[in-house]
Amino acid sequence: MKKVAVIMGSDSDLPVVEKAIGKLVEFGVPYEVHVLSAHRTPAEAAEFSKNSREKGFGVIIAAAGKAAHLAGAIAANTTLPVIGIPIKSSTLDGLDALLSTVQMPSGIPVATVAIDGAENAALLAIQILSVSDETLAKKLSDSRRAASESVLEKNKAIEAKFNA
Repeated sequence: MKKVAVIMGSDSDLPVVEKAIGKLVEFGVPYEVHVLSAHRTPAEAAEFSKNSREKGFGVIIAAAGKAAHLAGAIAANTTLPVIGIPIKSSTLDGLDALLSTVQMPSGIPVATVAIDGAENAALLAIQILSVSDETLAKKLSDSRRAASESVLEKNKAIEAKFNA
């Protein structure tokens, strides 16, 4: 199975990124976690990206706040799918990071999830890997079915309480 790279621009992003890591663990997806900055370690970020396919990665998740150029800088140097997680900062509540991540020029796509949307970033990475992995595809189907059953159970409880 291909690995997922989880890269954050700063270790201060870890509380959000841990939600992605937890989801990858839950689904049994191998991963590596790194701190690389588009601005403070641009050569290292580019080098990681350029060699990511050869190192066994299938998807890269890149989380950054404020200017949030990390996902784009990573995507510019690889043809692997890159998923950006805009991180909420105190300055503009993450809107700056969202716009920096989602507004990529033609030819360098970055899939972008919600501000602090680490769990969905991991699920999207898992969905991408599941295209060629039936075991992951089944785990995703099972997870969706369980989520549906949970909502339906909650609905029954609410209906029983409030509907005559």
